[in-house]
Amino acid sequence: MKQTKRRQAGFSLIEILVVLVIIGLLAGIVAPNLIGEVGRAEKKRVETDFRSIETALKIYRLDNFTYPTSEQGLVALVEQPTLDPVPRNWRRYLDEEPLDPWGRPYLYLSPGENGEFDIYTLGADGVSGGDGANEDIGNWKTDQDG
Repeated sequence: MKQTKRRQAGFSLIEILVVLVIIGLLAGIVAPNLIGEVGRAEKKRVETDFRSIETALKIYRLDNFTYPTSEQGLVALVEQPTLDPVPRNWRRYLDEEPLDPWGRPYLYLSPGENGEFDIYTLGADGVSGGDGANEDIGNWKTDQDG
């Protein structure tokens, strides 16, 4: 009887380690580039949100002759305020309360310190100040930055 030796199909430990090293090198090169893009995308989203909120606030003012107060906040664009001054010609201006890319409501001051109203976010960390992803972003900054 002739016995034939069959070689088992599969990968050797060396082959698996080589593939893992290659994947690690690619991740090391690609990941930093992707992280930078995510930060830029978040900032662009904030700027787009500011424009939408500003438009809704201007329409609110046209309907009600004043902007919502700081106490009424941006929720006044979604739900009719019950705090004075109660708007007489209120309607829904946004479908839902706007949230920043990190899931927190945008902050709002009226009258603003930098204009008729200020809309801003405290960045990824939710704390005043910071750099990079933690940087505070306000509608007055994006207007100046272009």
